[in-house]
Amino acid sequence: MPFSITQCSIEGLFEIQPKVFGDSRGYFLETWSERDFREAGLNIRFVQDNQSLSTKGVLRGLHFQKTHPQGKLVRAISGEVFDVAVDLRKNSKTFGKWHGVLLSSEKQNQFFIPAGFAHGFLVVSDTAVFAYKCTDFYHPEDEGGLMWNDPDIGIAWPDIGMAPLLSDKDTKHPGLKDFVK
Repeated sequence: MPFSITQCSIEGLFEIQPKVFGDSRGYFLETWSERDFREAGLNIRFVQDNQSLSTKGVLRGLHFQKTHPQGKLVRAISGEVFDVAVDLRKNSKTFGKWHGVLLSSEKQNQFFIPAGFAHGFLVVSDTAVFAYKCTDFYHPEDEGGLMWNDPDIGIAWPDIGMAPLLSDKDTKHPGLKDFVK
């Protein structure tokens, strides 16, 4: 199998390490194979690919879709990001818990986040190109968010020597307690 798939600390989250075939000319890797993922127990259908470019310190998130939840397979095409998923599945024993993975273009690792999680990332390199596959289409009217630094969640964001750069929208998200209401 061209992937190593590891269950993370929260059920449903997986870190994926593709096999990278490299030589003096560069490298080749498979980033997605429906057959291989299915054989590993991940029966996923993706409908949309997204990509962003961000500079150091940009923090995007924590985002989710309310009635059209998206599963995501995320990776850093260039640079490094600290990627975070927060469990919002109301009947989950890990509701409100988070898990983070450092994704890098050097390591070529990926993070699978199923539907039912809030998602965000912090760019820790000078720049990063971030790409992800989604299991449902984006619906702007259905977007929700959580405060990136909510003490009730307690994400241990890495110290990059500067305050995070947030969109205006991302400074106004509620905390987990307000989400539960």
